[in-house]
Amino acid sequence: MTKQSVRAGLAGISGVHVTPYGANGAIDAAMMTRIVDRIATAGIQNIVSAGNTGEFYALTPDEVRLTHDTAIAANAGRSLVTAAVGRSLKEAIELGKRAKGAGANAIMAHQPLDPFAAPQAQAGYFRTLADEVDLPLVAYVRSDAMSFNDLMSVANHPNVAGVKFAATNLMMLAECVRASGPATALWVCGLAEGWAAPFYAVGARGFTSGLVNVDPARSLAIHTALESGYFDRVRDLVTTIAKFEQMRTKFGNGANVTVVKEALDLIGFAVGPVRQPGLPALDAADRDQLADVLRGWGLIPSRVAAE
Repeated sequence: MTKQSVRAGLAGISGVHVTPYGANGAIDAAMMTRIVDRIATAGIQNIVSAGNTGEFYALTPDEVRLTHDTAIAANAGRSLVTAAVGRSLKEAIELGKRAKGAGANAIMAHQPLDPFAAPQAQAGYFRTLADEVDLPLVAYVRSDAMSFNDLMSVANHPNVAGVKFAATNLMMLAECVRASGPATALWVCGLAEGWAAPFYAVGARGFTSGLVNVDPARSLAIHTALESGYFDRVRDLVTTIAKFEQMRTKFGNGANVTVVKEALDLIGFAVGPVRQPGLPALDAADRDQLADVLRGWGLIPSRVAAE
């Protein structure tokens, strides 16, 4: 898979699938296959395996490998599959090399969470991964602590296909876009559908999504409107998902994955609870509110029909 092919996929939707667990707490590979197949069938351009919506930091290395393998097999070549790697540099390199052997099209590097990580050394982490793993790299930047020069050193690496920019510093992003050339990585909205319009306005393309697990057609409609420049339509569509996305931000984003998983459960996909330190389950009031959102989307029967 070439860097340009990966860039093309990143300009679409990067859908991050959940990690389902069975009653015994182990990964439910059969359910994961169903979820990934549904996302691929919908036409999501890039499937991200073991991302944050997939609870990467709650998975053991063996579970990350199982997640990559299951997603690659379930996708069956229909979309790109980007295998997420991270934690120690040694582990990330090993996971990345293995992902290539398993058939992944690219790797995504989680930004290091070490509390003592220096910003310039985090940029070095991304560059070293890009040097060591012979797959196009997507750098997942969750902080604006890295300087402009550090960010550009990552984006201009010849093996970096995209920078998933997941900070709200749009001035920094705009500066990076202005300094980019044809060989620079694609700048991708890493804050999902709700932030995609302002990111597009400063020159980003594509966006990440956890919503695709629940209602991929809704995400695709937003992407189509963005690519067509119909920003009034984008605003209307984003309004329909605002309550869902707001619920995910509760408890300092601690409910982010919980809302997605509980929505899946409500529409018939038993994916199990979120592992700690994420929020394992919603309370009754939030669950009722989520059900109302899904009724509004037509994904579960209305109360009248249910009665």
